[in-house]
Amino acid sequence: MPEDDAIETFTALRPQLLGLAYRILGSLADAEDAVQDTFLRWDKADRLDIENPAAWLTAVCTRRSLDLLRAAHRSRVSYVGAWLPEPIHASIESDAERDLERASSLTTAFLLVLQRLTPKERAAYLLHDIFDTSYGEIAETLEIEQSACRKLVSRARAHVAKAKVRHRTSLERQDELLAAFQAAVTSGATAQLATLLSDDVRLSADGGGKVPAALEVLHGKAKVLGFLAKGLHRFWADYRWRVAAINGGRAITLEQAGATVAVVTFAYNEDGEVTDVFIVRNPDKLTRRDPLTIH
Repeated sequence: MPEDDAIETFTALRPQLLGLAYRILGSLADAEDAVQDTFLRWDKADRLDIENPAAWLTAVCTRRSLDLLRAAHRSRVSYVGAWLPEPIHASIESDAERDLERASSLTTAFLLVLQRLTPKERAAYLLHDIFDTSYGEIAETLEIEQSACRKLVSRARAHVAKAKVRHRTSLERQDELLAAFQAAVTSGATAQLATLLSDDVRLSADGGGKVPAALEVLHGKAKVLGFLAKGLHRFWADYRWRVAAINGGRAITLEQAGATVAVVTFAYNEDGEVTDVFIVRNPDKLTRRDPLTIH
């Protein structure tokens, strides 16, 4: 394959490789490293022997992501407070059913469910159910038997189904929630927000030990509303609020002096009630602001 064709092939597949690596790792920085390492392998490979470039690149990227995941796991053991996936500025502009399905697999809630799976369960499930990879190719990638591969996907699918994080919430409902959330923090008026929260709603904040953030997960409507109206109100009321497309849904970014200081995303149940409020404050996870093309 000529060099120009090789680069064109990789460039065309890069959004999918990045999407796969990001879902496995929960970190855009690590995902970009995995994709870059995949390109270096591709650049040095004897491409005349590669019959299916897409399958080859997907396999290499998956294996590299799993290597990085093992290293990341060691560092997360000593992580201060709640660990949340790095938010990404990415939306799904198409109304195609397949694109909407992909969007639901970028939410913070879905990524956290993946974190509870074993690395191979995570990879097998993503490759099969999100990226339509055959069991034969997955088995070869993970160096296991097809029967074992099917079991991995089945177990992962059961965990994801139990968590109920793949449904979609209407944009109107999301916008209603964002307005009520901002009102609760900036003015202390929580009545409207209270009607949109589930009784057992949780609030998780990721400061990474580098900025002030709640270290414990808050449980229950009363605690969450009190924290927003009395705690965050003192610090966030003067920030610049923006609505943004984050992880396939509507979210809030807060800025101070031109820098992003927090990103807030939400999880919803099938009735449209908010089950989780996720706040990322760790500055290392807030450096990227350009919209991504990611599949």
